[in-house]
Amino acid sequence: MSGPIAGLFEGMISQVSAGTEMASMVTAEQRKRLLQGLFESYYSENKEELIFDTNRSWTAKLPALLSVFPYTKVICLVRDVAWIMDSMERQFRNNPFENTRIFANAQQRATVYSRVEAMANANGLVGYAWHALREACYSDYADRLMLVDYDLLVARPEEVFRLIYSFLEEDYFEHNFSDVSYDAPAFDANLGMDGLHRVHKTVTVRKRKTILPPDIFKEHSSKSFWRSMKNSAARIIEPDSN
Repeated sequence: MSGPIAGLFEGMISQVSAGTEMASMVTAEQRKRLLQGLFESYYSENKEELIFDTNRSWTAKLPALLSVFPYTKVICLVRDVAWIMDSMERQFRNNPFENTRIFANAQQRATVYSRVEAMANANGLVGYAWHALREACYSDYADRLMLVDYDLLVARPEEVFRLIYSFLEEDYFEHNFSDVSYDAPAFDANLGMDGLHRVHKTVTVRKRKTILPPDIFKEHSSKSFWRSMKNSAARIIEPDSN
């Protein structure tokens, strides 16, 4: 679930950028310290040396983020976009008596076609993250990325986690993948989509048939660009990787 720091990060940059009253009063070094202070203030009660902050927009903010924290690494969980759309549509249908805030208006939420189109938009829930990931994968900072295939993660979680620890240069410790617990009922209720962030207790493969029309599924199945990605320094962990 996305945390608030990325939004605050962007908001602070906007407040001191060209065209604002404060732009000429805040130097580049002061901006960097202000941004660093956001993290320090938000995580001041957390004494761990390693922090995982989650937000889909970090891949679009790597130049600023790495300027503030040069040793940052980014782990990106990737999945066939068609199955992401399928999961979101299932969540929508599981909450038939709510006009979820994920869609801006009645026109967007009207049919499965308009819902998927809205999410796939360049500024949509899925489309924005997809574009931001492509930007990062072909950027000068691609070597800071690890792309983890969702299907491989749920099929072989321990192996994948060991690779993640290696990428982070941290010592591995045992995880219990049969007793995972996470839910965010208050957050999901605010979105009008109960269960959006609820996870299954056991990490395992759960096969199912898609509920999307065939044309939608086919269109979005072709968007897994990382499976044939070339000229990128990003580390990719997927079924065919070593």
